[in-house]
Amino acid sequence: MAGEPRRPLVAFEAEDLGHDDQVVLPRLTLALYPDERIALLGPSGAGKSTLLGALRLRLGDAAAWCPQQHGLVPQLAVYHNVYMGRLAEHSALANLWNLVRPLAGPWRQVAELCESLGLAGLLRRPVGQLSGGQRQRVAIARALYQQRELFLGDEPVASVDPHQALRLLGLIEARHTTTVIALHQRELALSHFDRVWGLRDGQLVIDAPAQQLTLADLDGLYPDADTLAASPQEETAPQMPDPEALPCARGRP
Repeated sequence: MAGEPRRPLVAFEAEDLGHDDQVVLPRLTLALYPDERIALLGPSGAGKSTLLGALRLRLGDAAAWCPQQHGLVPQLAVYHNVYMGRLAEHSALANLWNLVRPLAGPWRQVAELCESLGLAGLLRRPVGQLSGGQRQRVAIARALYQQRELFLGDEPVASVDPHQALRLLGLIEARHTTTVIALHQRELALSHFDRVWGLRDGQLVIDAPAQQLTLADLDGLYPDADTLAASPQEETAPQMPDPEALPCARGRP
């Protein structure tokens, strides 16, 4: 009914998040809504992985997952690593047979997906023989192969160049209506996402629409930014193009 408030997919109300007996994000209040594309930013150790882990636990099988360390089996081929994204959909016998002789349907699906990710011709190659960027794309392919509504990624484009990162984010966005992706590329956060969550020192310090933020706002998330701002710096070449020059699939003016 029109006028009814949106219901969040996940909501944390002053909750302590962490692991074992360690609290990493104390008294976190945060909500994830349908059709939001969230960029999760913050320095190492700020709690990004902890928050993504809590979201995974709440969302369960509704969310595809792309971990920071890829979670691939080096001895297995690209095809088998991607296929593992949907192991639960097949019987144990079918999965065993697939190890020896790939099933025709999954092989075709994985081949098409890998071609879109620039992995054509590598389906039979062991993942351990791939470059870091190629392994990153295999991990993304496995998550996309799950065909789930939500996508959670812990720095899924950290090992690729800026132009490849743009392309991969486009592929992820085309297949998922809701995403939460941890990034270090601040420009991408402003140009390709609806909202930014920013963590620093175990606290949520930014929760705002991307259109309302600037690069200076995001710089404040990183401890060394305070030191850099206090002293003159030599001009360096930018690592990414200006956010206004980037294509924005979300319709940002």
